Amino acid sequence: MSGARPSFVTVSAGQLRLWCAGHGAPVIVLPGLIRAAQVACESLTALLPGRTLCAIELPGIGASSSPAICTLDSIAQMLAEAIDGAGLAGAPVVAFDLAAPLALRLPNVGQRVFPGLDAACAWAKQGLQPPDLSARDDGAHLTALFAHLRDCHVLDPEGSRCAARAGAPLPDAEALDAMMVTAGFRPAQYAALWAVCLEAVGALVRHPSPTLDQLANALGDPVGDDGPTLPSARPQAGIWRDYVDLPRGRAHLRRCGMTGRALIALHSAPAGSAPLGHLLEGLGSSRSVIAPDFIGNGDSTRPDHPVDIARLGQDVIELADALNLQEFDLWGTHTGALVALEAAIQAPGRVGRVVLEAPPLLSPAFAADLLANYFPPLEPDGWGLYLQKAWNLRRDMFLFWPWYRMERAAARPLPVPEADFLHDWVIGLLTSGRTYHRSYRAAFEYDTRERLPHLRVPVMLCAGPADMLADALVTARPLLRDDAVIAATPATVWYPEQGQQAIAETIAMYQRFLDGPSIR
Repeated sequence: MSGARPSFVTVSAGQLRLWCAGHGAPVIVLPGLIRAAQVACESLTALLPGRTLCAIELPGIGASSSPAICTLDSIAQMLAEAIDGAGLAGAPVVAFDLAAPLALRLPNVGQRVFPGLDAACAWAKQGLQPPDLSARDDGAHLTALFAHLRDCHVLDPEGSRCAARAGAPLPDAEALDAMMVTAGFRPAQYAALWAVCLEAVGALVRHPSPTLDQLANALGDPVGDDGPTLPSARPQAGIWRDYVDLPRGRAHLRRCGMTGRALIALHSAPAGSAPLGHLLEGLGSSRSVIAPDFIGNGDSTRPDHPVDIARLGQDVIELADALNLQEFDLWGTHTGALVALEAAIQAPGRVGRVVLEAPPLLSPAFAADLLANYFPPLEPDGWGLYLQKAWNLRRDMFLFWPWYRMERAAARPLPVPEADFLHDWVIGLLTSGRTYHRSYRAAFEYDTRERLPHLRVPVMLCAGPADMLADALVTARPLLRDDAVIAATPATVWYPEQGQQAIAETIAMYQRFLDGPSIR
């Protein structure tokens, strides 16, 4: 999908993500609970020309924060604050299916229309609920969620178990995948939101439910010509999220800390920066930590073209430019360590210190084997078969190195993560989608041995005891400057089951190194 631009609106209970597309007078879109906000936004642009469509990811799903207590009032309060914060007060609302009762509780909007409300009322009458979405060790809960979403589009909402002959056009595999990821971020919150909205729909006095083709007439002529300006997220306590425009696309950021020297933290492939929560919170107490998703990964723009580590390093420098950071430090792990290395080589006058955790130092033969076998395609399909591939790919990455070498000699010392932990990692992989492998391939193609001697800033090279790339502690030593710090850390802070004490000690090691003087 392309066209809609994401941003975050900060409200008192957290942040909500907003997708905007089109031009002209704004229309607020509440996408309901069977279609992703991005998909709803983009699909309506052709039906409503001359308008800016602004779709809000409902509280608790996708990248939007959850309310402390999931009630209709708490959800509507967050939406009302977001509408005011985004400059959308007074705009009409298109509220799909189960979002209708939320739209009726908004005090600061114009006309309300309710496509899909007839189906939602039928779901309420039969008491339709999602299946049990508790994370399972075999990943079958993802298949169950996908089937629920697909059936809500395909089946007669009256419960006949026949295919519905009327209704909106059926979603393609990409659209189903987008909602799968949206609902899958927090399955328990999705189920709670469904239950709250379903109960409220059941109590509604019936309202007209126009088809998509009738929306333009239902809304009438646009009032005004100017759409909203995309809001900037306000900093807040803890980890908060934002977007920034780079030459190659719109980069998604996780941030923590608002004062002190800036540190740009760079994640491992194939997902985004979500696993770096311990690092952000641990270092964000004394500095401003910015963790971008690489372009092509996570919630950043995902152009489907090859990329190399040099280009990803340039993205980091352009991120610093966009944030007005004249000087900054770098921390990177695995693929992120190579990107940090390259950025420090490209801009030595701006980088103070750099932490490289387990940069890949691979023999040419091993790198060629990885490039040939490591990246199975993850193509969404209409039945959700790709979900089991994604689940088992992520699971086997903890069991074997490399994952496809299923033999005793390749076994890793890590336990299989708990299902909830593995679920989050799989959703991260699915968020990167069909471009998940781009930065990964770049890491295996990168000549780390040739590039390490070009590093001219203070460096700490480290690895945790369970890291499959910990041999870098030995192999990198002759390639680094004499004052380089080579250290085994008690933990790899983004791995599962590392222990709070080991994580704290590891972050303290980072802190001591980063607090040292820069050397020019």
